[in-house]
Amino acid sequence: MPPEAIFRRMPRVGLPDIAQAWRTPLANLLLAWLALIALTARDWAAMAHQWWNISTYNHVLFVPPIIVWVVWQRKGDLAKLTPGAWWPGLFALGGALFGWLIGTLAGFDIVSQLGAVLALIAAALTILGPRASMGLAFPLAYMVFLVPFGDELIPTLQMVTAKVVIWLVHLTGMQAQIEGVFIDTPAGLFEVAEACSGVMFLIAMLALAVLVANTCFVSWKRRAGFIAVALVLPIVANGVRAWGTIAIAQWQGIEFAAGFDHIFYGWIFFAVIVAALLGGAWRWFDREPDDPGIDAGKINASVLLGKLALLRIDRRVAVIAVFALALGFGGWALASERGKASLPASLPAPVAVGWQQVQGERPDWAPRAAGADRRVQAHYHDVRGRGVDVSLAVYAEQGPDHDAAAEGEGALPPDTDWRWLEPGASSPGWKAEWLYNKGVRRLARTTYRIGDLSTGSALRFKLATMIDRLLLRDRPAMVLIVSAEGPEANSTLDDFDTALGNSAQVMDRAAGLR
Repeated sequence: MPPEAIFRRMPRVGLPDIAQAWRTPLANLLLAWLALIALTARDWAAMAHQWWNISTYNHVLFVPPIIVWVVWQRKGDLAKLTPGAWWPGLFALGGALFGWLIGTLAGFDIVSQLGAVLALIAAALTILGPRASMGLAFPLAYMVFLVPFGDELIPTLQMVTAKVVIWLVHLTGMQAQIEGVFIDTPAGLFEVAEACSGVMFLIAMLALAVLVANTCFVSWKRRAGFIAVALVLPIVANGVRAWGTIAIAQWQGIEFAAGFDHIFYGWIFFAVIVAALLGGAWRWFDREPDDPGIDAGKINASVLLGKLALLRIDRRVAVIAVFALALGFGGWALASERGKASLPASLPAPVAVGWQQVQGERPDWAPRAAGADRRVQAHYHDVRGRGVDVSLAVYAEQGPDHDAAAEGEGALPPDTDWRWLEPGASSPGWKAEWLYNKGVRRLARTTYRIGDLSTGSALRFKLATMIDRLLLRDRPAMVLIVSAEGPEANSTLDDFDTALGNSAQVMDRAAGLR
């Protein structure tokens, strides 16, 4: 076939390809989307950065073309539906924008980004109405995959992968010991690092599985079963991959194993897994290639959708209402960013009875508090020679550049040799985690405080800061981290906590509240 014949066969989308009844609603939807994207531009810029620059989310670059392709496949059936503006959709839009606001104020990127995407979906429901939106249900819902998610699963996946690996290592007769995410073998020490957690393949597989389930299956049971297998398979496969790397290292050495891992497992192994999944499910596909993606006749005949469609609104009013909601929530977000609590001019180191502060900062470990307005780090010894490191940070506000619980902040400093090992024994007031660096184990305990809340949960802390910003309330936020090394770290920190006294009062005094 000559090249020009290929281009003649490629679909060209122009105004004549769009049904007359859809042209004005789609133009209105475009205006509404532009307004909402302008409001949430910071989130869209952050998402685009992650799609392009972070390998975990490179697959998201395929999501917009997939959505366009799905809509194009259904254009003939969609032309049988008549869009009409629908005022209840404004409630959905308000809810999405409120979610965006909450995420923005609390510093939850995934929540604000999800809100930004859901706002586009809700605007489509408002401008196009229930019948047309039902016809577009799958491509609209698939827009959720534009949100980069999965980092929250990394610690869990690291632990799961490590347990799978050590089981396979012992099963195949190799000698190894496991400590958290580190596996010690005769060939060397291996770490199930964040990049080895398998989260990249898991979320990419989920996006693929949802697309295949919709386009290749009719039965909801088969769809659910296919998606379940697609989620379990990459987790198991990633454990096999990590075990294979260790096995090859026993045979050919660590350097060869690392190169082989990146080349073979990175580019070939998981491609084989995807092929095996699709090949195994092929015989169960129950949707014919020529079957329509939607049943326009059934949608038009639906009594429920017909009743819902009666709640119509003038399309111009709908567009104006979308703009008004965007302006209202944008103004709320701006007002919340202007508040700032007053702080003391200086921040002295905490006093712990029976513990002597040693001048000079510990060079081997220092938690991160990049956006803190006041900060002190100190090292203490007691009469038994035990050492404790303390980091106290005070924030006059919480926001994108002053987020005490943001990723990369806190006990595990990024771009250092320190690695997360495993969770420690936490309590309602403290979050504990073990860190590891060149044979040294360090226990770090973190507590956050704002208002009357003292918690080890970053989630509860973020929710409290969100409520403060929603209510335009200016209160300082504090983070206290205490840390000790060695096998007796738990008892050392228990004794130091007793000597320090009430940690909430210590943080309040630091912020000038007592």
